Order: sequence, then C-alpha cells, then structure tokens
Amino acid sequence: MQLTLVADLTIANTVSDLIQGDVREHLPLERIPLKGDVLGLGTTTSIDNGELTFLQDSVSTSAIWRCVAHDGSIIRLTPGDGSGHFPYVCFTRDATSLRRPVTLDALGPIENRPLQTLVAEAIAQGQRSGMLEIAPIYGVRMLTHWHELVITVASKLCMGQQRRNMKVATSEAGASRAGQSIYDMLQHYRLSPLPPENNIDPIRYLGRAMHWDCCGFFDTEPELGRVTVPQPGAHLHLHGCSTDLAYGGHLHHEHASTRLKQLERLWLYPLQSVSSLGSDMAIENLSYDNGSVHFRVVNSGEMDVSDVGVAVVINDRYSTRRYIRIPWLSAGDDEEFTLPLPLPTGKQVITVIADPEEIVIEAENHRGNNRMDLDVQIP
Repeated sequence: MQLTLVADLTIANTVSDLIQGDVREHLPLERIPLKGDVLGLGTTTSIDNGELTFLQDSVSTSAIWRCVAHDGSIIRLTPGDGSGHFPYVCFTRDATSLRRPVTLDALGPIENRPLQTLVAEAIAQGQRSGMLEIAPIYGVRMLTHWHELVITVASKLCMGQQRRNMKVATSEAGASRAGQSIYDMLQHYRLSPLPPENNIDPIRYLGRAMHWDCCGFFDTEPELGRVTVPQPGAHLHLHGCSTDLAYGGHLHHEHASTRLKQLERLWLYPLQSVSSLGSDMAIENLSYDNGSVHFRVVNSGEMDVSDVGVAVVINDRYSTRRYIRIPWLSAGDDEEFTLPLPLPTGKQVITVIADPEEIVIEAENHRGNNRMDLDVQIP
C-alpha cells in the first residue's frame, strides 16, 4: 500500500530519532511512491546497514539506491522484492512542479568553495530575484565534480545510543564518545584521482569516481533535527552516487579533505508543507474468562514496528508480570492473544501495556491507549 501524499515532504521518524538509537519503527519501500521527480534520503536497518539515495531514474520515475557500508558500493532497491524497510527516511511527492533551476554563473567562482555555502547563496539569490519562494526546507538535486571527496556510510545503526544512555546514567565509554560528531562514528571512504601517498591513511581509498549525482535537503532550522543533524549551522544533508553507479553514501561535504571542482547542475525545490509519520500502539478488547486473559495489540500508526513488548501485570505487581514480545507488527495490523492466567479468589486488577519500556517512538498524546486495565472478581 502506497501513501497518499498531501504534503510536499514526508518524514518517517527524524534524524534526531535515528541518532538517539534503538529505532523500532520502519517504513517499507513499497509505501514510497516513486513516480515523477521524488527527492529523498534515509538510512537502512542494522541488518544490512547503509544509506539511501533517491535519484532520477528517468523523466517520469525515481529510484532508491542503497549504499553498502562495508565497501561503499550501491544496490538499486526494487519495490516488492522485500529488500527495504527503513527506520529513517524522508521523501517528497512528485516535486517536478517545484523544481527551480539555479543559474550557476550567478554564484561566481565555484571551485573549492564549501558546498553548503553555495547552496545557501543560491537560495538567497533565488529569493532576492523572486524566482524562489521562501520555504522552511528546500529539496536539492545537483550534479557535482570533485577534486577530492570524502563520503560516509552508516556502519552501525543506533550509533548514538550512548547519547540516550547519558540522559539517565554515565559511563566511561559514553564520556569518551559523547563529544564526537555522528559522522566521526561512521565508515569513511575517500575518492580522488590518485590514491593517497600516505599508506597509513585512516580513510579507505575507493577510487577515481569524481562525478556524483546528489540529492538531499537544506533545512533552514537544522536544530529541529528533521532532515539534518540537529546542530546549529548544519543545514545541508546530502546523499549521492557516483555517475558510473559504482559508489554511494553520505557526502561529507564539510570534511577537511573534501574539495569541490565544479557544479554542473543545481536544482532547488521549495518545500512548504511537512508531514511526519508516527507509530501508535494500542491495547483493545481486554477480557478475562475461564482462567485466561484475552486482548488485542493494535498498530494503529503509520509505521511498522519490530521487537515490541507487551506486559501483563496483576495488581500492579510488576515483579511477577508476564511478558510477550512481538517480532513484527505492520502498520494497520493487529494480533490477538490468549494467555493462561490463573488468579486467586477476590477482586483483581489486570493491566496490559503495549511497549511498557516506551521504546517505540510515539507522541505523548498517543500513549494513553497503550495501557488497558480490567477489574475482575474471582469467586
């Protein structure tokens, strides 16, 4: 089932959600419409690891390429082949009508200038000339040529779990990594016309693929962590593939070794409306008879969820709770459970809680239906 898009940009989780770790929510590839000029980027699961790059496949369709962590290669994903479910992905509807080509000569000298600076200047010039609408987020497509390029590929999802832990506890490992940029923790690769002279270069050399087709987003409020790392000044998040379709990943455009040679094309897309997909777990139809408790777990949200727990508690005694773990529950699906539960004579309170650890990312106003209580009188 594909999504019916009404917003210019749809976000399934956020970059902030991703870097906090333990993302249990996923959007299947099959639910992303790819007709027309669809911009997007994302990250794959911890099972296969890597980045997602959205490229134009033709005038009328777009395609998603998965960038492989262990060697920087890329694989085209095909809806229906079971190859993709994404803990973080953002994508547009068909944005062809929003495309605003940039006149590159107006940007002045381009060589060796920071890519984010060039995009920011292009946005400012477009706004001043009246050719580009003011928007909270701009989609970006570009063809680039590099003197040297450093890319990163996610080699371990939940790479920021230390940050989440440090909200409640400290550890020696956490203290040593807390100050690192998220990109410092990822697999790095270098592309340049010649291999580095330094044989102990910590960045693995990939090859001479210096032309790249890129897609991403420029967020005017990066601190919100929607499509970029939530840091002041981190406006541009860009993924891409070499035009020979040999390599792909996150363009580490701010890396000290990255040097731009030429911009061959730059398109901007003013994205005015943003919608967020979320999860919503619920307990329904709780009953008790013949020594068993019956209930239904419902995923009424818009994201598939994995490895979610359900606790059955008697009289608020959590130390003796029964626990069920659901490996996978797709958006819109439910699962019925019957659990043998002998109870002593008298009044008892049965409580069933979906996701008691609150691992699934849900809006606080959606968590009320995660719990259901039932008073029973045992003769």
